[in-house]
Amino acid sequence: MSDMILEVRSELTDRIIPFWKGLRDDVHGGYIGQVDFDLTRRPEAERGCILNSRILWFFSEAYIALGDPSLLSEADHAYEMLKKMTDPANGGVFWAINPDGSVFDPTKHTYNQAFAIYALSAYYRASGLDEPLKLAYELYDTVQTRCFDGDGYLEAFTADWRPESNEKLSENGVEAKRTMNTLLHVLEGYTGLYEADRSEKVRDSLMFIIDVFEKKIYNPKKRRQEVFFDMDYRTLIDLHSFGHDIETSWLMDHTLRILDDPKLTEKIRPLLLEMADNTYKTAFTDHGFCNESENGRIDRTRIWWVQAEALLGFLNAYELTGEERYKTAVLTQWRYIRDFVVDRRPGSEWFWSVHENGTPTDKPIVEPWKCPYHNGRMCLEILRRCGSEGRLAEFKE
Repeated sequence: MSDMILEVRSELTDRIIPFWKGLRDDVHGGYIGQVDFDLTRRPEAERGCILNSRILWFFSEAYIALGDPSLLSEADHAYEMLKKMTDPANGGVFWAINPDGSVFDPTKHTYNQAFAIYALSAYYRASGLDEPLKLAYELYDTVQTRCFDGDGYLEAFTADWRPESNEKLSENGVEAKRTMNTLLHVLEGYTGLYEADRSEKVRDSLMFIIDVFEKKIYNPKKRRQEVFFDMDYRTLIDLHSFGHDIETSWLMDHTLRILDDPKLTEKIRPLLLEMADNTYKTAFTDHGFCNESENGRIDRTRIWWVQAEALLGFLNAYELTGEERYKTAVLTQWRYIRDFVVDRRPGSEWFWSVHENGTPTDKPIVEPWKCPYHNGRMCLEILRRCGSEGRLAEFKE
């Protein structure tokens, strides 16, 4: 067991952290927004707000966990770039800017606002500065005013907050008016904000989101979440997103721990464990975790973020149930990640995805969605739960 902990620590400190530090751009600010599969760096590429927010979140949380001042310096650097992504005229953050600070894509997306809140909340906890918390609350108020319609969260908007089409968070041939994915990450962002400041209005928003999950998103007959919806939460496609279900199973459980409401936990946690069990039976193999199933057809691509979230989902399920199958799944999943998903070329990090036969695809190593958030969070969460001060004695160093 201790071998996994030591390997995960090394993965974090010897590969993931140095790789992302190496993308720092001291000329334009922020971090280089694209690295091709052949490791060619594209400093001219747009700077996506999702990528930058996730970098800010990662370095903030890594500093909190490891105490290395250089990590706080990286978070400071990412924070300055995030401020450039805010819109002083209309509020909110843009989808992406150019390296020179001009707007590349003016879309205001609820998903983007949520990740900025998540990042700013972590940076506030890391830095102790008041400004990032103030900005996080400004974004929270913007989301609640502009994106919330009483039934849930709308998705995509123009720069001046007029609704627009939601291609950015829709896939599989549909255009969704509401998505499970956006709701999940609003929950995540608000959880980070509540953890930072314990505001009652944020707590109320979290309770609302969990209620929507239970009543509108979760499908009890299929023991899974639905993914894409119309305005009335009618599902648009028979899609089982294995990665999002296993991610939700531990992320929402983290929210339950933060809220510390026993009755709510008693009601919701069984649904989360149902999703963990269902994905264990349908997506988990001894050679990685499958992506999704559409109309019963399984996409067996092994995507980097899905592998990381599967490990954490099984770790959480083991902590809650003590079932040996989940403990075995954690170790099996780590071995797969270590042997196939980690890109061992000098100057690289993790592959975007791997074919079922174990060979990598040629997708970029960095682009607007490919970030240190999933794999970095996996490492940090394992160390928190399984390290010398962690809750899971079975995995102690």
